[in-house]
Amino acid sequence: MRLEKFVQHFNIKIFIYFLTAVTAIYTLAFTLAFNLKDDGYILADWLINYEDGGFKRRGLSGSFFFILQDFTGFSLNYIVYFFQFLIISLFFWYYTKLIRYKVTDLLYLSLLLSSIGFVGLLNTVTYVGKKEFIVFLLFTYFVYLLDHDKLSKYKEYVLCVLLFVSTLLHEVTLFYVPYFAIALYVKNGKLEIKRYIKFFLAVAIPAAAVILFGKNVNEGMSLEILSRRGVHPTYGIFYWNIDERQYIKEHLNEYLLYFISLGISVFHIGYYLKYLNDRKILCILLIGAFIFSLPLFYLAIDWGRWMYIHMMLIIVLFAMMLKNGNSIYVYEPIVIDRRFFIIMAIILLSLLYRVEMSGKGFTFEGILYRLFVAPLELLNKM
Repeated sequence: MRLEKFVQHFNIKIFIYFLTAVTAIYTLAFTLAFNLKDDGYILADWLINYEDGGFKRRGLSGSFFFILQDFTGFSLNYIVYFFQFLIISLFFWYYTKLIRYKVTDLLYLSLLLSSIGFVGLLNTVTYVGKKEFIVFLLFTYFVYLLDHDKLSKYKEYVLCVLLFVSTLLHEVTLFYVPYFAIALYVKNGKLEIKRYIKFFLAVAIPAAAVILFGKNVNEGMSLEILSRRGVHPTYGIFYWNIDERQYIKEHLNEYLLYFISLGISVFHIGYYLKYLNDRKILCILLIGAFIFSLPLFYLAIDWGRWMYIHMMLIIVLFAMMLKNGNSIYVYEPIVIDRRFFIIMAIILLSLLYRVEMSGKGFTFEGILYRLFVAPLELLNKM
């Protein structure tokens, strides 16, 4: 009886707004903290530049920020954070606008609570402040325009230009461009090959240029250049000298754990698809998008990060497919039945485990551990 009373008064939409706000604040706060300590991965990745050796992958952002610093005299830490703040905030803003009049249900909420969904940011602090938020923003804005029938030809070409630039900022953009084609198909229900080609060319051309003409991330002078500009990373991407494929082989037992997390996520998404129309086609398209990203798993060690990007884009894609309602607080009432208990089991499991960015792919150090166990361990050590 108490359970029935509780679920009757539990507003899923308000909880999603709350979770989105908490995740946004957490992400912005920790991004600032990493920037202020000259983090070698989160801050330094934005400061790869063309000044040290010329054209290279990810170098556009650093050169741009150097120009801004020369013009304004501000610290690079704060200049970079301003743009990170803008990109991250706009992503969460457009996501909120996307779901505002959507009829959300408990199953959709479970996606956000996935260990590689919104909760993934709370579980793994190193996900914050990274350049994939550019892809999240572009895709969410694209889906928002599609959902509201505002995607004009002009805006579509502008988005292709932004994808071109995004690929120069981080090559990860290339591996997730299929989601733009999937969103178009989901919205229009037909194949539009010419439109898809535009998006793929927008990322393939800069990626090919990087492969053919790109120099090393650090050509030997990057740390000196940054030091002169007031940034002193002591670890991170400018120190990176690891054979990533060999690293995966040497830590194979840890990386095999990712298949547990992947299996849970596949079951989770598959269970969600069970309640959608045209699920067979969408399932094939999502499998295709994952296969398209497989080179990332071969080339780089951040397997948890690549899985997390997939889930975040799927969360946005599925938001477009929710029914429209007439209130910003509209949601599907919870019914206590077999489906309810399956969803709650998925949510509980999601909150129990954690997917690390690189290394251990499955640990029981999820959000429940971080909220209730880790603080006690810390107090005990003190």
